[in-house]
Amino acid sequence: MDLHEQKAEFAAEFGLASDLEVMQRQAAERRQVLRWLLAGVATIPLASCGGSADADVASTVTTATGTGSTATATPTAGSCAVIPEETAGPYPADGSNTNGGSIINVLNQSGVVRSDIRASFNGATGVAAGVPLTIKLQLVNANTSCASLAGYAVYLWHCDRDGLYSLYSSGVTAQNYLRGVQESDSSGNLSFTTIFPGCYAGRMPHVHFEVYPSLARAATASSRIKTSQFTFPLATLNEVYTASGYATSVRNLAQISYATDNVFSDGTSLQMASVSGNAVDGYVVTLTIGVNG
Repeated sequence: MDLHEQKAEFAAEFGLASDLEVMQRQAAERRQVLRWLLAGVATIPLASCGGSADADVASTVTTATGTGSTATATPTAGSCAVIPEETAGPYPADGSNTNGGSIINVLNQSGVVRSDIRASFNGATGVAAGVPLTIKLQLVNANTSCASLAGYAVYLWHCDRDGLYSLYSSGVTAQNYLRGVQESDSSGNLSFTTIFPGCYAGRMPHVHFEVYPSLARAATASSRIKTSQFTFPLATLNEVYTASGYATSVRNLAQISYATDNVFSDGTSLQMASVSGNAVDGYVVTLTIGVNG
């Protein structure tokens, strides 16, 4: 299915929000074409212009390591690279866009600073069902040999197992689940308890996040220093989607790949989370996030 067919399908189902997402994808594709033209065969670090003061894409590869529920991201000194700048998409709820004519900003709502993001908060009562997932992130400073970044904040959000985004998608506009903010500790670590996101048409499964220089400044998108996304190994996705409730994800995943995804087609080395666990007990994913602190 080409981009125009996807746009028609999405518009029929989701309306204006889907049109916005298609335009975001077109912009991402143009950005990737520019990278290829400039880089030729190899990937060359670029300066992106996606609303962040920290948009350098470095070429050094680093991955997070760890096993089980005690896994933590552990970069090798001096080896980290700045994670690529990516689109926040049409569903950020960070004060940068509207839905239904109103600005949506979950960051200024009471209760958004929390580690368990499965339930809605601030008066909403819905709970997202799905395979349990623990996300462990470590923030490091690419300017100072991967020194840990303490006291920074991460706003993280993703779709539910049906591929719907709270506050935006039809049927869940009254919910704000699967969104939350955490502050990094003295080692730059933070974690979220959530559910494994589903795969919706046209995108590989992914998690969005924004990095802020402090918890106090994590109240509006204008203060973010990095916007990016991460994804999961294909073997893990195939295993997760055998669980109850993910049947639609099986079909959608079969129609997309990292190579054809408009965000990850230019590489996943800095955005591929390490995973441990299983579909019965749940998963733990870890990722080291390099920024220019």
